[in-house]
Amino acid sequence: MQIAIIGYGKMGREIEAAALKKGYGIVLKADKDNTEQLNSEILGRADVALEFTTPDTAEDNIIACFNAGVPVVCGTTGWTGRLPEIECLCREKNQALFYSSNFSIGVNIMFRLNRWLAGVMNRFPAYDAEIEEIHHIHKKDSPSGTAITLAEDMLKELERKTGWINDHTQSPELLPVISERTGEVPGTHTITYRSHSDVLEIRHRALSRSVFATGAVIAAEFIRGKTGVFKMEDLLKI
Repeated sequence: MQIAIIGYGKMGREIEAAALKKGYGIVLKADKDNTEQLNSEILGRADVALEFTTPDTAEDNIIACFNAGVPVVCGTTGWTGRLPEIECLCREKNQALFYSSNFSIGVNIMFRLNRWLAGVMNRFPAYDAEIEEIHHIHKKDSPSGTAITLAEDMLKELERKTGWINDHTQSPELLPVISERTGEVPGTHTITYRSHSDVLEIRHRALSRSVFATGAVIAAEFIRGKTGVFKMEDLLKI
């Protein structure tokens, strides 16, 4: 399999290492200094493109992949307000898109646990809920895409919550999502339910970026040769 890497920062280099470990070729390593290479001639040499860039550039990069007829795996977060439009365009052009806010297998199992737990805790209003996420100082979006996914899934189940806020809050109707940026932390997400007498937590802690890169390459294997819109639920069948 031949891979185009769009976004050659720390995550892009982890993806390169994971792909090479599996014996795959790298036909393009695009970053801000060589964006002119995101054209159909060069992109078209790839079987799959992996896009991990910035919220401001992700949409254009994905469209460039569609125009080149190349399936794209996208892990860029912070831009998903425009994701429904891109999904419609993907279907219109008969192309393929695999999007996830987090490619860790463990995190996606946490998503499933979170939905189940929120449904249970909906019956116990004595417990208030909170999300905390910690990432490295280089992360551009806040809260993380993973935290937003966790929060939105909780809001579907917790009838006492009407929305989330990226801060501490005294409002019982709002779900606080607390963000911290420190050091080189790959990513830690904690969901807490707290009553006056006890605390229940579920947590995922990434030990290195390689866990995300490995998942992204697995997604590339999955999407190759397909058309349509896919998520980690499709890959994991959960």
